[in-house]
Amino acid sequence: MPAGILPLDRARCLLVAGMVHRRARRKVAARDALVAAVAELDAVGAAAFAERARAELARVGVRAAAPSPELTPTEERVARLAASGRTGRAIADELFISPKTVEANLTRVYRKLGISSRAELGGAMARLPAPVTPGRSARPDAPRSG
Repeated sequence: MPAGILPLDRARCLLVAGMVHRRARRKVAARDALVAAVAELDAVGAAAFAERARAELARVGVRAAAPSPELTPTEERVARLAASGRTGRAIADELFISPKTVEANLTRVYRKLGISSRAELGGAMARLPAPVTPGRSARPDAPRSG
């Protein structure tokens, strides 16, 4: 590809090339193009395209690595509320998101924490460090500023 191509355009070209190779049953070429596409799309922050590339990789028979093993702030909030016993609907109402978004976040949390049910969520969340609230110290005995 020419040097003047924008990174997002290059990554999208790799995605399309991977899709074409997959449909032509050229698995190795498809895998190579799609793995590169996932890496470049993640690097430029194009999450929707990166997910599409991961889906194509799954069709080739290759699983791409998850973008990050750490929970995002939203995933952590949803997981902590679910671990405290709230229903999906109650979590959705409290965070101003849809119940479907709650379930999608919990699905990612389960995968990242290596668990398979809400019953295991409490123990898994207890092993994570407590969240630090902005403007507050992580130590309860630290003097307050102000």
